[in-house]
Amino acid sequence: MRRIRVLLVDDHPIVLDGLEQLFGFEPEFEVVGRATDAEVALRVLDERRPDVVVLDLAMPKHDGLWLLHRLAGQPGAPRVVLLTAHLDENRLVEAVRLGVSGIVLKEMAPRLLLECVRKVHAGEKWLEPEAVARARARMRERETERERVRRLLTPRELELVQLVASGLRNREIAQRLSITEGTVKIHLHNIYEKLGVTGRSQLILAASRHELG
Repeated sequence: MRRIRVLLVDDHPIVLDGLEQLFGFEPEFEVVGRATDAEVALRVLDERRPDVVVLDLAMPKHDGLWLLHRLAGQPGAPRVVLLTAHLDENRLVEAVRLGVSGIVLKEMAPRLLLECVRKVHAGEKWLEPEAVARARARMRERETERERVRRLLTPRELELVQLVASGLRNREIAQRLSITEGTVKIHLHNIYEKLGVTGRSQLILAASRHELG
C-alpha cells in the first residue's frame, strides 16, 4: 500500500525532529521533506510532491497563511494541516477560506495529529465545530499561561530565550549582547528555574509552546 507522503514545516528544528520521529514510528507515513520557513517549503513542495503538509501557522518572515495563499487554487495542491500554538478567529476563518483541511493545536496529544493527517488524506475535514470550540477554549487558557510566563521573565531574560530559540550558542549570545559567557550561564540558570525546565532543549520547547521565541 502506498504510504502517505508528508512534508513538515516549522521554524523550530527541535519541533521538526519530534514530528519526524512521531511519523517515523508509523509505517503508513513517509516524511518526504522538512522546512524551517514557508519559502523553502514552497520549493520542497515542487520537488517532493507530498500528499499532506503539516504546517506551523506562526513563522518569521512568511507565515502559514502566506503559504496557503500560494497553494490556493493550484491543481494537485497537497492537503494542509495547520499545527499551531495560536488560534484566533480571524486567522481560522482565513485558513478555512484558503482550503486548509485540518487544524491541530501543538498542545494536543500526538495521536490526534496522526489521526487528523489520516482523515485529511482520505478527503475528510478536521474542522468540527466542537473541536474548534474546545481548541479556542484551550487557547484562552494557554494565552493566560503565556502571559503569566512572560511576567516571570525580565526583558533581558526574554531576549536570551529568543536568542536560544533561534539556535545561538552561549558564546554567540554573549557576543550579541556584549556580556560574558558566565553572565549568559547565570541568566540561563535563572530562566530554567523560573520556567521549570532542565536544559536547553526543554527551554526551546517551552519557548515554542509559549511563543517566546
